[in-house]
Amino acid sequence: MNDTKIPENKVSFHYSFKVTSEDIDSLGHVNNVSYLKWTQKVASMHWKKLASEKIRTEVMWFVLRHEIDYLKQAFVNDTITVYTWIEDAKGARSNRMFRIYKDEELLVKCKTTWALIDVKTEKPKRIDDDILKLFIV
Repeated sequence: MNDTKIPENKVSFHYSFKVTSEDIDSLGHVNNVSYLKWTQKVASMHWKKLASEKIRTEVMWFVLRHEIDYLKQAFVNDTITVYTWIEDAKGARSNRMFRIYKDEELLVKCKTTWALIDVKTEKPKRIDDDILKLFIV
């Protein structure tokens, strides 16, 4: 996860918000779990923006793995922007990247591996071209 640049050939999504007191831990900065919640929320928002309601009733995403690098801290009332995009996909798996910023300062880099699941069978489903093209410019 060395690259901090958001690729131009991917359909990226971002969402900005203010840190609330509920995100703060006993040390006075954002709790690590809050960053993870933010990534899942933004991933869901991105998926809902790109995929039709029909697609969303047929397939869903299931998290297999999170890799998170915490670089700097955030505090209550900081304005945070979470950027996300799909880096790659193979079979039923895809890797979603996140970059979390406070203004221009990179706070967190995250890579999450997801599996596409068929809603009816609850089994992994190969990511077909119709879904893949949602994420590539």
